[in-house]
Amino acid sequence: MFDNLSDKLDKALHILKGHGQITEINVAETLKEVRRALVDADVNYKIAKEFTATVKEKALGQDVLKSLKPGQLMVKLVKDELTELMGGDAAGINLSGNPSVILMSGLQGSGKTTFSGKLANFLKNKKTKKPLLVACDVYRPAAIDQLHIVGEQINIEVFSDRGNNDPVAIAKAGVDYAKANGFNVVIIDTAGRLAVDEVMMTEIANIHKAVTPDETLFVVDSMTGQDAVNTAKAFNDVLNFDGVILTKLDGDTRGGAAISIKSVVHKPIKFIGTGEKMEAIDVFYPSRMADRILGMGDVVSLVERAQEQFDEEEARKLQKKIAKNQFGFDDFLKQIQQIKKMGNMKDLVGMIPGTGKMMKNMDIDDDAFKHIEAIIHSMTPAERSKPQIINASRKKRIGKGSGTSIQQVNQLLKQFDQMSKMMKMMQGGGGKRMMQMMGKMR
Repeated sequence: MFDNLSDKLDKALHILKGHGQITEINVAETLKEVRRALVDADVNYKIAKEFTATVKEKALGQDVLKSLKPGQLMVKLVKDELTELMGGDAAGINLSGNPSVILMSGLQGSGKTTFSGKLANFLKNKKTKKPLLVACDVYRPAAIDQLHIVGEQINIEVFSDRGNNDPVAIAKAGVDYAKANGFNVVIIDTAGRLAVDEVMMTEIANIHKAVTPDETLFVVDSMTGQDAVNTAKAFNDVLNFDGVILTKLDGDTRGGAAISIKSVVHKPIKFIGTGEKMEAIDVFYPSRMADRILGMGDVVSLVERAQEQFDEEEARKLQKKIAKNQFGFDDFLKQIQQIKKMGNMKDLVGMIPGTGKMMKNMDIDDDAFKHIEAIIHSMTPAERSKPQIINASRKKRIGKGSGTSIQQVNQLLKQFDQMSKMMKMMQGGGGKRMMQMMGKMR
């Protein structure tokens, strides 16, 4: 995401490279390109102009940071201002009700139903809540079925009333059902339309009045750019919603909605959708997003995702196996599954600082591990636990069974052997020995 914007901002900020000091001339030249990059990303021209004017004022007034190189200072100023433009601090979600009622709103096709499921899954697993999904889209064909399918995927109950065409009544009944059955969060999925219309606005306003939600969230497709901002404003005028959810940020989005929506509707972006999986939901951190837009990566989010998949008991077991030289392919397969749960592969690699440019024209498939998994699944239990028994005839059988070549099997076995030795070396002070070895190699 934001690949084009990141590239253009990088080129704009390189204008100052080599200049000994910040002057009005080189600042004006740089910020002209920054403004152009923002407008190209579908940021409202007025917002882009105000943004660069603020950065210029701060850049020319810098006396404290004269020790920094101009380029570094400008990157910091742009980063700080981007962070502020997108909301400054992360916004929380209000779960004070009993039950807490969350009303989802948005146009048809924005990903509202899917994100209702993602949010329910997030609250269940991260906030230890017991959510109930309520299906109030009585117009779109198979909308109720879709929410039930989502609910089954994440093992969360869905309340619906197929014989009732009154979404207000269904919403009220859903809240009553939640109170009677011990649910502490109710997420109401409302109907969307292809465009903002009076009937749609009246209906959702009536639902809002009937259930008095603790949170009203507006779901918007980030790929629609400035149109998303205009739609958000129209909804906010009627609903006065509490926050925005940006979906499809893993797609080819120009980023204009993420950057400018807060300054138009004066409401924070609370969550973002970063993929199709039910786990592909992130709390929106303006500072981290600014880092990613400027090609600085997002190590904090990467570490957090890794920690979510970390199991201390499993780690202890793994450590013992490594110490006893018993680390096998079944253990390796578990590690692969944990990495895959962390999210979209290209998104994960993009969180590593400095990889933005390298990743630009690379296509990292989410099935990057499929050949490795196929090879491992073609091994017998004995071969997985003791890879050293895999001889030429076994390699041939494994390659044939996995649809890969003997060369690919050999390559995996070699990499696995090297990794096992490295992990063994890192055990019990081995890290020091490894560093000494590396020192001798230089």
